[in-house]
Amino acid sequence: MPEPGQPADRKRGFWRNLFAFFGSDATKRILISVLIGVVSGLGAMAFFFCLEWLRWFCLGYLAGAPAPAPAGEQLVHIAVETPYRAWALFLVPVIGGLISGFVVYTWAPEAEGHGTDAMIDAFHNLKGIIRTRVPFIKSFASIVTLSTGGSAGREGPIAQIGAGFGSWLGRALGLSVRERRIFLLAGCAAGLGAIFRAPLGAAITSVEVLYREDFESEAIIPCVIASVIAFSMFSFTFGFEPIFATPKFAFRDPRELIFYAILGLVCAPVGMIYVRTFYGTRDLFRKLTIPKHLRPALGGMGVGLVALFVPQAIGGGYGYLQQAIHGELALRVMLLAAAFKIITTSLTIGSGGSGGVFGPTLFIGGMLGGVVGLLGNMLFPEVVQQPGAFVLVGMAAFFAGAAKAPLGAMLMVSEMTWSYGLLPPLMLVSVIAILFNRHSSIYEKQVRNKFQSPAHEGDVTVNVLSDLKVEDIFSPDQPFVALKASTRFHELQHVISQSGQNVFPVVDQEGRVIGLLSLKNIRTVLFEDSLRELLVVGELATEPVTLTAEQNLYDALITFLNSGYNQIPVVDYSSNRQQVRGMLNHEDVIAAYHREVSRRMQAE
Repeated sequence: MPEPGQPADRKRGFWRNLFAFFGSDATKRILISVLIGVVSGLGAMAFFFCLEWLRWFCLGYLAGAPAPAPAGEQLVHIAVETPYRAWALFLVPVIGGLISGFVVYTWAPEAEGHGTDAMIDAFHNLKGIIRTRVPFIKSFASIVTLSTGGSAGREGPIAQIGAGFGSWLGRALGLSVRERRIFLLAGCAAGLGAIFRAPLGAAITSVEVLYREDFESEAIIPCVIASVIAFSMFSFTFGFEPIFATPKFAFRDPRELIFYAILGLVCAPVGMIYVRTFYGTRDLFRKLTIPKHLRPALGGMGVGLVALFVPQAIGGGYGYLQQAIHGELALRVMLLAAAFKIITTSLTIGSGGSGGVFGPTLFIGGMLGGVVGLLGNMLFPEVVQQPGAFVLVGMAAFFAGAAKAPLGAMLMVSEMTWSYGLLPPLMLVSVIAILFNRHSSIYEKQVRNKFQSPAHEGDVTVNVLSDLKVEDIFSPDQPFVALKASTRFHELQHVISQSGQNVFPVVDQEGRVIGLLSLKNIRTVLFEDSLRELLVVGELATEPVTLTAEQNLYDALITFLNSGYNQIPVVDYSSNRQQVRGMLNHEDVIAAYHREVSRRMQAE
């Protein structure tokens, strides 16, 4: 580590001084969010450009099996003249896994798996710190994995690009851990907002995906600012149209809710199967004795085998989702694609390959929605008139159930398709999927709520003590001594020798507290016999500090900390005059806190 005054320290000081020039904390927060948005937007643009061209080269040019693209992502327009090569389609994912595994496990082992979970872990457990090299390694490995047919999403590396820059900038500016965590989320939101062209959904997802039953409200404004900036830059370069072209879907028949409810009931158990298969496969690969570098290649071999029979289940799959929306896929194809997508995603990421799980989750949900919608249209064509709408609803609902992020999922799918007319069924199906799949999540590092996050240990103290009152722990039966202001010094010496108190309330003739006498303050003169007849207690007392039985324990704790006393008198005003009821000890407040925390943890 460099000593103070060395280059790293001088650079950090430069950034701090630069941003200190801009004045208020609000202004600085806005400027930092804008900068994160700019860098994340540039990162998303470079990632998307490299991914599309390399995917065309690997799957199209080499294997003769180009993957279809959704309407809003037609970047490469060069026609493929290579004939279909089954052997190449089988080998390409193996080679991609081999390269990805070598790069990741050589330079950044933490970049394995899906990046969003790594971001969540950095927020909760690593004080918002992501190693600077991780986003670069993650991006390269993910581009290789995705372009060679690996079944993964691009949100993981994009989230880590933005989150990594937000983390680095927080360290460079010497920001607090709390602010560093906020800007980590802002970077994540910026990356997602750009690559999915969904600025609002990305901002909400970033603060929602951390918890199963909570969200990080303080980070919403920086997330929105960064996301809008990154989205604007990305869309200005690649177009503002949505990723998926959709007909004008709308919810007009309440009878459709029955079929949408069925879709929610289908998404819940399949979501549980997805999560268990994913992590079961990962655990199985971790038990293998082969070198870690080779595990993604073994997973790629399984993906290549599936590609020969169900090509829809490899890669990102957004082009096939586009076909499902337009009703161009048969029922059997969608069913097989959903089932084998679970397998290929588990093989790709569970083996240590690099990528996200958001994209595959959308794909599985969309295909399930297509199956339910098509069946509904076949059986009740007068009710289910737009089976493609079920694809969109399934995309959001399946992610909501598997990731416990319903608001972000609904908004992102609506923005990715410009189809806001389906919000009522989106809400219904997402809620059903969550209700029937409450105990599993595709994001392993998620915690239930803020109480269980190390990032909010201080907030837990506040919340716990705010729910308790002084009267809950105060015992008025405990004996105490109050001193009159006229008590002479020699009398005080006698009281102290007979009492176990450290702090004494000093009262006037009517019993009102006019000051406190702490042994800590008079320790140096306590045994001065020359003062026996010269001093009275009123001359030694300090400013009065009191509590009431109705105050909450958090206020009591703050009073203890601000005053420095370890005992404070509890007073009563009910009789139209102040009356001292007893003394409250600081250690009683701390003990009450520990008891309440233990009780809540057992209740969980």
